[in-house]
Amino acid sequence: MAISSSSRRNGLFRTKSVEQSIRDTDEPDSKLRKDLTAWDLTVFGVAVVVGAGIFTLTARTAGNVAGPSVSLAFVFAAIACGLTALCYAEFASTVPVAGSAYTYSYATFGELAAWIIGWDLILEFALAVSVVAKGWSQYLGQVMGTGAAVVDLGPVTFDWGAVTLIAVLGVLLAVGTKLSSRVSAIAVAIKLGVIAVVLVVGATYFDKSNLSPYIPPSEAGEGGHGIHQSLFSFLTGAGNSNFGWYGLLAAASLVFFAFIGFDVVATTAEETKDPQRNVPRGIIGSLLIVTVLYVAVSLVLTGMVSYTELSGNDATLATAFALHGADWAKNIISIGALAGLTTVVMVMYLGQTRVLFAMARDGLLPRRLAHTGAKGTPVRLTAIVGVGCALLAGFVDFGTLEEMVNIGTLFAFVLVSLGVLVLRRTRPDLPRGFRVPLVPFIPILGVLSCLWLMLNLSVETWLRFLVWMVIGLVIYFAYSRRNSQLGKAALAE
Repeated sequence: MAISSSSRRNGLFRTKSVEQSIRDTDEPDSKLRKDLTAWDLTVFGVAVVVGAGIFTLTARTAGNVAGPSVSLAFVFAAIACGLTALCYAEFASTVPVAGSAYTYSYATFGELAAWIIGWDLILEFALAVSVVAKGWSQYLGQVMGTGAAVVDLGPVTFDWGAVTLIAVLGVLLAVGTKLSSRVSAIAVAIKLGVIAVVLVVGATYFDKSNLSPYIPPSEAGEGGHGIHQSLFSFLTGAGNSNFGWYGLLAAASLVFFAFIGFDVVATTAEETKDPQRNVPRGIIGSLLIVTVLYVAVSLVLTGMVSYTELSGNDATLATAFALHGADWAKNIISIGALAGLTTVVMVMYLGQTRVLFAMARDGLLPRRLAHTGAKGTPVRLTAIVGVGCALLAGFVDFGTLEEMVNIGTLFAFVLVSLGVLVLRRTRPDLPRGFRVPLVPFIPILGVLSCLWLMLNLSVETWLRFLVWMVIGLVIYFAYSRRNSQLGKAALAE
């Protein structure tokens, strides 16, 4: 049933026009500086996507799930991710406003859906910053030779390494986005240098016989039980298997998460010069670069040693080098991981503040949080996010909570892909700096691929996600709906 104009403005489905979203970016008290170029956005994209996963996830997936075909799994995952990236690129070029999927949902599905996706992104980014900062701390402990950068404070363990990283990056982000981009570029150069060393040296140990069979025969695998099994297994009763074609598809689901983060580029649209051109270039360019890197590393890795020697949960790129007597590679890889994780935390931290900034400017969170300082950055929000994430990273042991990052991201991807179809129908007149080709097929394929990946997440993760959404709905009806700027404007008419 079609929604009337009045119900759109006064009900749960009231939408915020693209024109109004763009006008709000000129408010003097909440105005972000436009400092970023297509190059800066590409650096941010590579910075957030290429983390420690390239040094660990590749080896474990090859050894336990896919064998040499892990390189093809990365291609499949990149295609699935690319479908969504095209949708993000169109939205970012049409609505060059902070907030990413939250802002896009407000313009297409209405305020309630926007709040839900914003609340979802808060969970995604906060957990990502905290979890990755703890990973950074572990690598710091390895480099220092202490095992971990933590200290025991009576009954609790304090991760001072993770807290220090978040504090330093918070200062950088508060000072200015352009400075953050420069620091990120340096860290990206370091980790790309380490990856180059890995590829060049690893190629000297390459033996093509290790790539055969490229897709190993299927084997029965051990899956979780009860709420610890995937939702797909829970619903269908299907067993788990490793290797073979099913293992290859399962591996694509696993390595897809190595690409998570490119969407953060879209949150910086409001701070970008010529966003209609530069944001799509940044999103698509960074995705192409990281796909080439992932495929190259996975091919070299599985060519260095037999995939059977990478089985277990402790296998990394360093394992393959150690098998050839090159133990020195462990320290080099640890340095690359430190640089990689630094940039992941920085860009996720940036994404968190920009989503909260957009929600506060719309009144769904306290408006005073959207104030920008002399540097044109939301200093107050940056500090609040930093304190919150530091407390989580410093004192909380996350365990399986990490999967919450994945489900939150995929949910956002689904709404953005659907949103392209909605906005094409409701506002065909809008100028679009980039247009998704082959509509509606590409957005629909993007939705289906994301839903498939969500089905591969555990029932436990789904239940936690639903609880978080319920909490968000309580806050929306208790505070956000009454304080919405769009709602107040409708009542004033």
